[in-house]
Amino acid sequence: MQPGTPDDDWREDCAPRRVLELFATKWTSMVLHTLHARHDGAARTGVLQRSLPGISKKMLTQTLRDMEGSGLLDRLVRSTMPPAVEYRLTELGRRFVEPVELLYGWGRDNADALDQLVPRPGSRRT
Repeated sequence: MQPGTPDDDWREDCAPRRVLELFATKWTSMVLHTLHARHDGAARTGVLQRSLPGISKKMLTQTLRDMEGSGLLDRLVRSTMPPAVEYRLTELGRRFVEPVELLYGWGRDNADALDQLVPRPGSRRT
């Protein structure tokens, strides 16, 4: 948005704020990235858990439920013994992963600049 745009373009439900809502949780973009980059868009819960060091099972479950509720993922339950649950990127999830990949690529290309940032309190980065 440009300076001087109408106030209506800055309302609480404007597109930029809705995008930020998707990033509000720590793990949403990382789950999207992992499903896309490592698992061709689909993976079972245990595979995702092993692919995302540092995420608890509870947090992964919560994040997957939120993402499913947002329409970014589909949850498929296979009637095997025990039941197998797989998560797949929806069309919306595949569209949203494009800017996530651009941002992550920027991070890889600018790791030196990121290394210069002062860690926030409580950060695991040293």
